[in-house]
Amino acid sequence: MIRATTARFDLRLWATQTWLTFGVAFLAAVAIHAGAQAAQQAGMLTPKPLVRLSDAKTPAAPERFQKLVWEGADIDGDGTPDFANPTGQPMREHDAYGQGEFGASRDGGVRRHEGVDYDATPGQDVVAPISGFVSKIGYAYAGDMDLKFVEVTNPALGYVARVFYVDPKVEVGQAVRVGAVVGTAHSLQAKYPGGMTNHIHTELAGPDHRNLDATRLIVARLETQTAAGD
Repeated sequence: MIRATTARFDLRLWATQTWLTFGVAFLAAVAIHAGAQAAQQAGMLTPKPLVRLSDAKTPAAPERFQKLVWEGADIDGDGTPDFANPTGQPMREHDAYGQGEFGASRDGGVRRHEGVDYDATPGQDVVAPISGFVSKIGYAYAGDMDLKFVEVTNPALGYVARVFYVDPKVEVGQAVRVGAVVGTAHSLQAKYPGGMTNHIHTELAGPDHRNLDATRLIVARLETQTAAGD
């Protein structure tokens, strides 16, 4: 009888302790929730919206670069250029064989460079510096059947242009427009080993039949551009 009474007492004690523990926890939770609400209403807590990491990134600025843009002179006043850079590349700089500018020293100062050398990549297209017709296709050096030149004559303007070190894609008598492909660039490494820059030698003669500096009529400027797709 005593054992049964003791067991009931222990059970009641355990239940009372459990309810007290639960009650304390519940009251604490209620208090925390009430405090958070009060703080939010008072402006102390401001809920922040969720932001995906991808949304938080700053868009990258478009890639910019500078490019040489060639502008040919318009001497007949029709609004279109009458001259073009045959390769679209810069003038040949100093290398083991000299420089590519008009009038540069050749053969130890014995003669002067009669044209302008424009850098070229072997196999690239070479275009006509002027409009006209193909008046001659010849060899740059006697006895060398690999390196050729193409001559274009424009009777209306009185100019004649020659591009050297090309594999021709035109025929004598064919009409061509300025900027039209007349051949492909030939490598110069076999002819000039040890440091010659591959280039197209360009000669331009005016109405007086004297060779002139092509850079006076084919002018380069730097233009800022953005990468394709930007």
